[in-house]
Amino acid sequence: MTINCKGQIIDLSSPKIMGILNITPNSFYDGGKYSLENNAIAQVEIMLNEGATFIDIGAYSSKPNAEFVSEEEELSRIIPVVKALIKEFPKAILSIDTFRSSVAQECLNNGAALINDISAGSLDEKMMEVIASNKVPYIMMHLRGTPQTMQNQTNYEHLINEILTYFSDKINKARSLGINDLIIDPGFGFAKTTDQNYEILSNLELFKVLELPILAGISRKSMIYKTLDINAEEALNGTTVLNTIAITKGASIIRVHDVKQAMECVKLCEKLGKQ
Repeated sequence: MTINCKGQIIDLSSPKIMGILNITPNSFYDGGKYSLENNAIAQVEIMLNEGATFIDIGAYSSKPNAEFVSEEEELSRIIPVVKALIKEFPKAILSIDTFRSSVAQECLNNGAALINDISAGSLDEKMMEVIASNKVPYIMMHLRGTPQTMQNQTNYEHLINEILTYFSDKINKARSLGINDLIIDPGFGFAKTTDQNYEILSNLELFKVLELPILAGISRKSMIYKTLDINAEEALNGTTVLNTIAITKGASIIRVHDVKQAMECVKLCEKLGKQ
């Protein structure tokens, strides 16, 4: 499987790493660290040198019960950083973590290469039109509700089947608009309990039926640190374990805060697969 990012063909038959760059003051793990352009540039340089294929930039925290951020505020946070990163790293593949079509369009205008939408178009009906008109890859995540309400919407009768049905509907809509490069993200931690997160991970290979690349975003999430009775800062080892499981079950992209350790997971899993 391949995707086209501004003319770069990315082969996802070998798992790729997406480094997280949160430029929000309130992200659950690294809030406030990279809101200044110089800090963001320094962090991206580290992640690229450690092997990240994609850099995922977010200016609206989507953690449970996150406070609302206006469109204007999101744009004022993200556009200067996108411009600075494209100037510093013109070949970098920048992904934009947003559910707003206007933010997506402005970032694409300024050099971003793909869009990572936690709502798969549910929170902005114009999003898929923007993706289609710009002919860029689109990461569609499973979500119920909004970041403010999602943790009250965890009642599923058949979790995996319901998520597969959700994606089938979203894929059909995207295909009808001519969107070619699609990636699915089951949405660990989004409208899911801890047990439901582990049920998804345990059955991740079932999502291969959709015949699309799978993104796993597990890095330092509460499904790790609550299970181990630690905090997000202490959750790197647990993240590495679950990333390894995700890779062995078919994940094509691993979205992480810690690129070096994730790259080691990929290399070891690929070595194991060659035996």
